[in-house]
Amino acid sequence: MLTVVKNQVKVTLLNIKYALMREMLNKTTFITNIVFMILNNACFIVQWIILYSIKDNVGGYTFKEVMLLWGIAAGTYGVSHFFFEKAYTLADTITEGKLDVFLVQPKNVLLSAITSDVKTSALGDILYGFFMCFIATLTGIQFFLFFFFCITGGIILTSFAVILGSLSFWIQKADMIADTGNGLMTNFATYPDGIFKGVVKVLLFTIVPVGFINYIPIKILVSFQLDVFLLIIVIMFFVVFLAFFIFNRGLKRYSSSNLMNARI
Repeated sequence: MLTVVKNQVKVTLLNIKYALMREMLNKTTFITNIVFMILNNACFIVQWIILYSIKDNVGGYTFKEVMLLWGIAAGTYGVSHFFFEKAYTLADTITEGKLDVFLVQPKNVLLSAITSDVKTSALGDILYGFFMCFIATLTGIQFFLFFFFCITGGIILTSFAVILGSLSFWIQKADMIADTGNGLMTNFATYPDGIFKGVVKVLLFTIVPVGFINYIPIKILVSFQLDVFLLIIVIMFFVVFLAFFIFNRGLKRYSSSNLMNARI
């Protein structure tokens, strides 16, 4: 079992490596994408500086906590889109019958499919996330926790995208549902949870799990709680399990398009 897992991890990392090498063929475009993503994210700092010059807190968040919120949001987005970019077009891959090339490989179909491409600009999001760490002046332990939450958040974000994309096995035009759901995750992640009330706030900790990606990690960074920290890990494994379960159930319904595709 351990050997199987080890081999799958090795293949997954090779998929990412070769996808990155393809993107780096044009170094100018590669670097420009990263730099402009950092600059794009940095523009929002000005917005918050102006807002906090008027108010002491927004939704119960101080300026430092909002910077951490943006840092984790950018970091999780970067991790998810850089390592698992194809999870966000999984619905199209399924409906267009393009899973064939992954079905003939002796490795996990889902992991092979979602790691077959990278988004280079997502590196800019990851770097921006750590830039926020320095603005928020995190300690050594807090920096480690921040790094850890970027990984757990990225995995939860990817799993959510896989679940939405896998609906294409049962629903036509599920790509619209997937795009809307993924967009909601990104939009909600950059605002303090204190501004949301009632049903919306409940949804952010259940159906749309932004709370476990952004909001709870912020609270742990401010005031560490072991039980809440362990809860995030449990939620991460649960969502990953759910993503694999739904995808594998749907895969039994998959119909090939008989396309002659090859991975290079």
